[in-house]
Amino acid sequence: MTFKAANPPLAIAFMLAATAFIAGTMLAAKSLGTALLGPPLHPFQVTHGRFIFAWLAIATVLAIIRPPLQRPHFALHIGRTAFGFFGVTCMFAAVAYIPLTDATAISFLNPVMGMLLAIPLLGEKVGRWRWMAAGMALLGAMVLLRPGPGTFQVAALLALAAAMLLGMELIFIKKLANRESSLQILFVNNSLGVAIASIVVLPFWAMPTPAQWGALAALGLMMAAAQACFVNAMARADASLVTPFSYVSLIFVTLYDLVIFDVFPDAISWTGVTIILASAALLAWREQKSRPKIAPATPNSRPD
Repeated sequence: MTFKAANPPLAIAFMLAATAFIAGTMLAAKSLGTALLGPPLHPFQVTHGRFIFAWLAIATVLAIIRPPLQRPHFALHIGRTAFGFFGVTCMFAAVAYIPLTDATAISFLNPVMGMLLAIPLLGEKVGRWRWMAAGMALLGAMVLLRPGPGTFQVAALLALAAAMLLGMELIFIKKLANRESSLQILFVNNSLGVAIASIVVLPFWAMPTPAQWGALAALGLMMAAAQACFVNAMARADASLVTPFSYVSLIFVTLYDLVIFDVFPDAISWTGVTIILASAALLAWREQKSRPKIAPATPNSRPD
């Protein structure tokens, strides 16, 4: 493993870039799932495009730098890819019907779902502060679901399902993280994703318009770029420092909704978003406070 020197400002810059790319993928998915660029594409076709073009980008990087690879743990990769595939498909379906701000906010439940699933699957202990943060996040999600007779957003359930599936994906990512390099994990994940998506999309595939081809390519490339920026951010600073900056994506998607789709979050949206962000801030604060004080790492303190 190559050592990355601690560099908090650069880590924050990488995380901010990742949020911009992630918000861009949400915009591309909404454009493809509505009539903005042509006849709406099925969510499975949007996911197929996401994996195809992301795989091309990552494969190109691998061909150029030729890093050493090892034997993949295929069982873990298949589990991670399956949950990730259906998770992003649910998210792409959700953004076609509800505001980007709502869908993005609900997607922030991923870490909470991952934390809850880690209790039975990884045997992790969860203290009262984490339970409090999880409860607040779920409350915020319920607010965004608008559980009233005339306001309930059925499509928001798709975003909630996406958060649960992607939370499960985090369990597999955590198991893979200490076994293989980040680039290998991305390559194997996207390779398996292409195989799964190419089979599932067959009954739903339709010829995209030129604009839709461009949006599909942009979606895949932005997803690969977001993953690369995220990995580099995590390599240069503590997760508790950089993770809160991921919520800047809400600013981007709110602007996209306003400028492109003429949608501005209402009071219910702002309430739900605020509750979810408060839960994330509480969790980040508690993680930072409980982190043991250790001496800064040096290049010689970790294996290459």
